[in-house]
Amino acid sequence: MTGSPQAIAARALKHLHRAEHLLTFLAFTVMAGAVFADVLIREFSGSGWLYATPIAVWANVVVVLLGIGLASQDGAHLRPRFADAWVPKSWDPIMRRVQEAVFAVFCLLFAILCWQVVAESMRLQEYGSVLRILIWPIQAVMPIAFTLAALRHGLYACMPALRPREHDEASEALETSEIRA
Repeated sequence: MTGSPQAIAARALKHLHRAEHLLTFLAFTVMAGAVFADVLIREFSGSGWLYATPIAVWANVVVVLLGIGLASQDGAHLRPRFADAWVPKSWDPIMRRVQEAVFAVFCLLFAILCWQVVAESMRLQEYGSVLRILIWPIQAVMPIAFTLAALRHGLYACMPALRPREHDEASEALETSEIRA
């Protein structure tokens, strides 16, 4: 790859976002397919598919965890806004960097904890009670999601131009441009 570090980071984030979209879509498809199959089987046989609920739950876990990255990349993640007025508006660029850095550290610490949980599940060779599959491969989505979030928000802290506009900021900018027009 050639280009500035910021251009390389922007391309990497773009590819990561595409991969997260694809994996989230696939996990959602599995979840919806399991529920649909369960309903269909119930209609024809009178009893449902035993594995539908655990499959749908595990797929939903994947959807939710990958959603962290999707929300962050789209500037739609939740954050407490009650303290926004505590500092002058002129501090916004610094506060955004601090916010991103603090969130990156939080995600990194959570990722470390999640990696430890996955390592313990691997060591114990834990299986799911219904599906009778090893649970660590599915659990591995947790530390991966938090590691990627830490990386993403770390990049936002170091390179603020990469940070997406939050939905409130984008809406405010749109409203301001509409008022001027």
